[in-house]
Amino acid sequence: MITTSLVFTALIALSAARPHMRRATCPGGQTTANEACCVWFDVLPDVQDLLDNECGEEAHESLRLTFHDAIGFSLKQGQSGGGGADGSIMAFTDDELKDPANDGTDDIIEKQRPVALKHNVTFGDFIQFAGAVAVSQCKAGPHLKFFAGRPNATQAAPFNSVPEPIDDVDTILARMGDAGFSPEEVVALLASHSVAAQDTIDPSIHGSPFDSTPDTFDSQFFVETLLKGTLFPGNGSNPGEVQSAIEGELRLQSDGLLARDPRTACEWQSFITDHQSMITKFENAMLKLSTLGHDQNDLVDCSDVIPAPDGAKLPDASFPPTLSNADVEAACSATPFPTLSTQPGPATSIARVPAS
Repeated sequence: MITTSLVFTALIALSAARPHMRRATCPGGQTTANEACCVWFDVLPDVQDLLDNECGEEAHESLRLTFHDAIGFSLKQGQSGGGGADGSIMAFTDDELKDPANDGTDDIIEKQRPVALKHNVTFGDFIQFAGAVAVSQCKAGPHLKFFAGRPNATQAAPFNSVPEPIDDVDTILARMGDAGFSPEEVVALLASHSVAAQDTIDPSIHGSPFDSTPDTFDSQFFVETLLKGTLFPGNGSNPGEVQSAIEGELRLQSDGLLARDPRTACEWQSFITDHQSMITKFENAMLKLSTLGHDQNDLVDCSDVIPAPDGAKLPDASFPPTLSNADVEAACSATPFPTLSTQPGPATSIARVPAS
């Protein structure tokens, strides 16, 4: 039996263990749950300017950078496996950009670094903040949480931390599992590819998107990746690329494999008709990613600084014009592929995201 005095003592100890949280009015007039978050209201407009206030190339690259920085983490290797979301990719750029998996991150790193230095915030905090703000620029996007207080990185992440498009599913799931992610969480993180584009798989077609709506966090990516590939958007097959079903759309080999693997296919297919599940699971997986290498209890919740996305109501996922169930390579044996409508009009052709 637990006595009242013991319960009271436990509550006092729990209260003392928690950091002091004091709601504050910041110098700019904003209110926040913790005064330590006020600096991020100053950072916010500079990040929005960097992103051109749109879900464009800088937003795509900023979201990508959150992953490339944070995934340098290993449960098996411990400290030698990298510090997770610690900003090491920005602090030790010369080392980490030697890893081919980080090709194409140099531009956004060099755009972000001066802003982080201007506001005297750590690179680890800044990278995750910029990624959360970037997502808020996209239509119908998630509202990512942002925790601040990461210390500066002390070492570069090791090579082979970042899964690559050329990797098979076993390799990808093993690497992500070593960072603490389940196969279902891997699929959830890939919702980011609904607002993504490539620069380095085929440099001749800079900015080719992975789905037909690269400024919208919708389920089209999960539909279109399951369609039979018929063409390449550029000069032919490149390492890490397979044929896609839509002119101008680039399909990563790894996306195509994960969409069809029995360990991930049903979760992949489920997002086609459950946009809210996709959003919620992406938010949860991104919180986990953004705090890799840190105790979340040691960080300060500054999520109220992140702008809310527009919350646009999206149409249901559908087949692109001229395509139908006959073009689907369904791989989930447990659940039939959903019945979808086909968009009217001629076959889709996607314009590439312009270079900045």
